Amino acid sequence: MTDLFHHTPGNPEPEHATGGFLTAADGRKIRYACFAATARPLKGTIILLPGRNECIEKYFETIRDLTARGFGVATLDWRGQGASGRFLKDGQRGYVKSFGDYVADLELLFEQIVLPDCRGPYHVLAHSAGATVALLAAPLLANRIRRMVLIAPFLELPGQPVSIRTVRWVTAVLCFLGFGRRYAAWGPRPKQTAPFDTNKLTTDPERYRRNTLIYESFPQLALGGPTVQWLHAGAVASQTIRKPEFIAKIAIPTLIVAAGADEVVSTKAVAEYAERMRLGSLVLIPGARHELLQEADIYREQFLAAFFAFVPGTEETS
Repeated sequence: MTDLFHHTPGNPEPEHATGGFLTAADGRKIRYACFAATARPLKGTIILLPGRNECIEKYFETIRDLTARGFGVATLDWRGQGASGRFLKDGQRGYVKSFGDYVADLELLFEQIVLPDCRGPYHVLAHSAGATVALLAAPLLANRIRRMVLIAPFLELPGQPVSIRTVRWVTAVLCFLGFGRRYAAWGPRPKQTAPFDTNKLTTDPERYRRNTLIYESFPQLALGGPTVQWLHAGAVASQTIRKPEFIAKIAIPTLIVAAGADEVVSTKAVAEYAERMRLGSLVLIPGARHELLQEADIYREQFLAAFFAFVPGTEETS
């Protein structure tokens, strides 16, 4: 056990954990963690990139799944969330100036931790906003990453009367008028956890309770809703990675996995994006909600089967 991580009943820290804090160029502290493989042969390292309002602790179960298959794992809390440095006096407000800052944090993780200390080959596993960051960083990662698996990247908001393009321009105006630090949606995290029946993230009540217990026990890890500036940064990133000339620069074989019952991001936009990628393919898991790695076994096991089929190991042994 280490003092770096936060433990709750039913969510123990994986074996062989190390970690600490990196210092970004702007002085922001970025929490990172590495977990060594617990099985042989050794198959390289998975770079695990969480979504918005997620922390390392939420992925302990998935990390154990990966290390038990011979993969090491390197991960981080994005700036402004988890145990990494926050931006605003009200740390509940989800804020970032640009998704390019997330890309810079990923580069910092690579330069200071992954390349010197983690065994190759390297693969990316990313969720939601983390998958958007992975796509934004993909042209820079071409000579480092062998394959990427992206779960429900944030490209469009589902069921909205306006496009992400409109969201970008409306939020740009609001930021110009000084409202960038205001909540764009939802507001502060409720003092009482929302009932399971109202959640849009998972159909699994046990995993839902496990994840909410993390934030109930350690509220300093949690976020409220995104700010106008965060939503603007996400819209800019979405438009950037959807340009044909940008997609043409992605040279990493990529599996995109979409959740059939996703109410957080647009599954239609995710599927269309995968079709436009030269080296991209799509797996759709019907009935699954947005957080596939936190889903019921009937959905989660489908994802893991697709992941391990797509991400090959090496023949190296220790």
